[in-house]
Parts: sequence; C-alpha cells; structure tokens
Amino acid sequence: MTPDAIEALFTRADGTFHFARWTRPIVPVVFGVEDRTLATVKGAIEAVTALAGHKMAETDPELGVNLMIFFFRDWAELPEVPDLDRLIPGLDDLVARLQAADANQYRVFRFEPDGAIRAAFVFLRMDEELGKVSAETLSLSQIVQTILMWSDTAFRDRSPLAVAEGHMILQPDIADLIRAAYDPVLPAMSRDASIALRLSARIAQLRPA
Repeated sequence: MTPDAIEALFTRADGTFHFARWTRPIVPVVFGVEDRTLATVKGAIEAVTALAGHKMAETDPELGVNLMIFFFRDWAELPEVPDLDRLIPGLDDLVARLQAADANQYRVFRFEPDGAIRAAFVFLRMDEELGKVSAETLSLSQIVQTILMWSDTAFRDRSPLAVAEGHMILQPDIADLIRAAYDPVLPAMSRDASIALRLSARIAQLRPA
C-alpha cells in the first residue's frame, strides 16, 4: 500500500480528503433478518473489530446503540421506522434521492466533536442484485466499509474482499490498512492527506520482516 494508493482510498469524488475511525466501542443492532443471518452479520462485525484492535460493547452510555444495520425490500419502508427521522434529519429527501438513483445500499455516519466516527447507519435494499450475494460476503463487505470513513469511490472498481480456500476474506492490503488506521499513535480523524504517509509507514512496521 503506497501512500498514493492509501490517499486515493480516502479522497472523495469531489477531491476532498477525509480519514476517520471509531474511538468509542461499537454497539450494533441489526433489523430485518432471521436469526441465522443475524449471527453471520454479528460475526463479521466481531471479526473486523478484532482485526482493527478495537472494541465492542453491550451498550453505548450515550446512544444505546451506535451501529444500526437495516435490511429491507423498499426504500419507502424507511420513513415508517419509528424515530428514524430524528436520527437522520432530512430522511424523506434522502429516501427520494435513493429511490430516484435505484440505489441498493447507503451508509450514513455521525461524528464526535473531534471528528472520530460516533455512529453509523447502514441501509441495504435487498433487490435482485444484493439477493444473489451470500450473507457472509454482504456482511463482511458492509462492516469493512463502516469500520473506517472511506472515500465514496474507494471500492467502486475493486472489492475489499477476496476468496481464499472457498471462504470470503479481506484483501490482505485492506486488512493491513485497517490495522494501521487503528494504531493509537495516529489521529482518529484527519483531513490532511499527509496521513497517508504515516499509514503506509505503520503498515510496513506491522508486517513481519
């Protein structure tokens, strides 16, 4: 992972750079799935959180939960979720834009005063395309894309996942970057692209000689 490659993963389509990670323990809740799928989703959260060297908890003292994942069939279902409009201002307008774009997924982040990730909302409209994706792959992909504040174009042309011996895993360089991003010597948020140099150096130190 060269500094340029890392910088690209956090540079948005409008040219702005934005890197951020979680600092508070992750407390997830999942809506709209059966128990078997729920176990798969929570297993993916636990695996990626452990990879990052971060923590999970049973409850967030301020928010109760801070990672909400919704599985549903139609965007029109979202405004019917009690109090969701209080958590996501402008929900009706957002739903209208997502319907117009025929989107099947969307992520919303909330941030701490220092810019670290405070909460995240993941919306998955289970259309025909997502319906073909295994629960394991879909869960791991979404959690990888939620553990950091990636660019909106980061995985447009390349999946963060790979297949190894019949199992879905993280691409090794993405796994290394997640581990490096959670090194406590680095800031939890940066809009300065020079942090890509520090992330690249941390990756080099994490890898065995």
